[in-house]
Amino acid sequence: MTGMKVIPAQWAAPAHIKAFTTTRGSGVSTGQFSALNLGAHVGDAVENVATNRRLVQTHFDLPNEPVWLDQVHGTQIVKLTEPASEIPTADAATTLTPGLVCCVMTADCMPLFLTDQLGSQVAVVHAGWRGMAAGIIEKTVAAMQVAPAQLLAWAGPTISADHFEVGLEVRKELGGPDHAWSAGKTDDKEHADLYRLAGARLAAVGVENYAHCNDCTYVNENDFFSHRRDGQSGRLASVIYIDR
Repeated sequence: MTGMKVIPAQWAAPAHIKAFTTTRGSGVSTGQFSALNLGAHVGDAVENVATNRRLVQTHFDLPNEPVWLDQVHGTQIVKLTEPASEIPTADAATTLTPGLVCCVMTADCMPLFLTDQLGSQVAVVHAGWRGMAAGIIEKTVAAMQVAPAQLLAWAGPTISADHFEVGLEVRKELGGPDHAWSAGKTDDKEHADLYRLAGARLAAVGVENYAHCNDCTYVNENDFFSHRRDGQSGRLASVIYIDR
């Protein structure tokens, strides 16, 4: 699998913290799932997803299989202390244990990575608008065992504001600063900037060290799956772990 491309987290985390988001190339799935679909719940052939997951684990020499989650756009956080024997229902995962691989899947929603300045713990969050509105970011920060000021945060590839138009009822639920919103095509729509909304929520709970990717999953069809663009689509994986 030479040349398997990922988007690494661009942050000041210690070197033993490994964090990246996969892209859609270099896998075995076909059609709208081409090629590195890692979601087992989207209609792709089960054997293709299993092969793709093995390819990622092998290519990047991951210390364990990622702990895949049953994501429900909620606020449940799983605290990993050992490899999971069953698939947890959660939208964020965190661990203090070296070698355990936390993982979320996305196809427009925001993958948000967290670690502390010493790299003693890690977390990754599936932060779509529903989970964000419900407080998944704040709850994950609270689950970390250090002060928020000691945390680093980085958001991976996400749908950009230009292509994320929502109804006014979504703005009411999400809130956030005015600069995270812009006018939609009609009076009952607005564009939401998930990167800015996440930054505001992090800052409100004391996490100031935040940066984000500038890639748009909707625009870059070669690299990213996008549910809003394609409807039925594959899933990217965002993984983070403490290297042994």
